[in-house]
Amino acid sequence: MAGLSFDLIALQLFAGLALGAIYVLFAIGLSLIFGMLTVVNFAHGAFYMVGAYVGLYLISIGGNFWICLVAVPIVIGLFGLAVERVLIRPLYGRGIDYPLLLTFGLSYVMVECVRIAFGKTGYPFDTPEVLQGAVDIGVGYFPLYRLFVIGATAVVLLALWLFLEKTSYGLIIRAGARDPQIVRVLGVDVSRVWLIVFGIGTAIAGFAGLLAAPLQGVIPEMGGTILAEAFVVTVVGGMGSIGGAVLAGLLVGVVVSMTSLFAPEMAKVSIFALMAIVLIVRPQGFFGRAGLMS
Repeated sequence: MAGLSFDLIALQLFAGLALGAIYVLFAIGLSLIFGMLTVVNFAHGAFYMVGAYVGLYLISIGGNFWICLVAVPIVIGLFGLAVERVLIRPLYGRGIDYPLLLTFGLSYVMVECVRIAFGKTGYPFDTPEVLQGAVDIGVGYFPLYRLFVIGATAVVLLALWLFLEKTSYGLIIRAGARDPQIVRVLGVDVSRVWLIVFGIGTAIAGFAGLLAAPLQGVIPEMGGTILAEAFVVTVVGGMGSIGGAVLAGLLVGVVVSMTSLFAPEMAKVSIFALMAIVLIVRPQGFFGRAGLMS
């Protein structure tokens, strides 16, 4: 402990923000889908994993990382649209359990399909050459790619905020998240809005998987671990709250990173300890509404 300097702690804090950025991207998709559709999407981790594999495939056939940044969200978003339209939409109105069980089963199907197509072993995912190396951030040298992840997350959050706050569809989504009955009374085609929301949520998950790939590699099971951690983020932030998902995602990333510095064996446990503390103090999470799940 005596060897810990301010610079080392600051660098670890930045590492936590980079990790938290991945949590944020993953969790806002979950929160967006749950907040509007009241669907607990257990296949969200599988969409995240498929996003990484789509990027891997595009690069293998001659694409580059920058093309993948655009192509992967589009491909995964379109896949999400198809899943919502064909599989999930017939289950609306039957209770929260039905889409939960369907997406749970769908996640296994998606993982097995990837194993069949790409094999059970993982693949490395090279960091783009221009983003390799480290830069001096004042307290030491920090990996350039991790800074890019933080910046890319900020851009996605800004774009999502502009969409929700400045467009007519965004207004409908925000209104529907608060009271779906009002949206129906106004004559809005709710099914189309739900379709768009699910597509956006899954597209962001695929984008998060692509960003995470150079940090951890690509394996079929990569969505399972982050799904459990992202559910902690959504619970801490408040189910259905996008702002809560952002705050909680960054907080969880920092907690994990700092715990890894002081007590590495407790890093993963710290996530659930944080959730327990928050639930004791504020059961609905930071920005959740009491009784939302009742």
